[in-house]
Amino acid sequence: MSLEESLPIYIRIVEGLKEHILTGDLKEEEQLPSTTAISHKYKINIATVNKAMNVLVDEGLAYKKRGLGMFVKKGAAKKLTEERRKNFKDYYVKASLIEAKRLHLTVEELQQIVKEAYEEMGE
Repeated sequence: MSLEESLPIYIRIVEGLKEHILTGDLKEEEQLPSTTAISHKYKINIATVNKAMNVLVDEGLAYKKRGLGMFVKKGAAKKLTEERRKNFKDYYVKASLIEAKRLHLTVEELQQIVKEAYEEMGE
C-alpha cells in the first residue's frame, strides 16, 4: 500500500485493488486475493479487509461467489476508466492550470509543455 498514509486503511485497500483492476493486473472475472491473504500480508484486521471488499461490491466492481470468494465484475475496468476520465479535469487539469496562471504561461506554452511531457513518457 503506497497510498497516502492519512487515508483509512480500508480505503487504501480499495484504492490499491482498483488500481490493479485498472491496470489489468486483476482481470475481469478473476478472483481477488482472499481477505485472509490481504489481512496477513498487511498485518491488519480481517474486518478491515471485509469492509474494503464490501466497498468494491457496493461500487459494482466486484461480486461474491458463495464459498469461492470475491471476483472482479465484468466491466469493472471500463467503469473505473470512465470515472477517472470524468474526474481528470477537476482533479488534475484545473490544479495544473492554477499553477500555470501563477507562472503566466500562455495556452500555447502550456500545450507545448504537455506535448513535451507526453513525448518524454514514450506514449
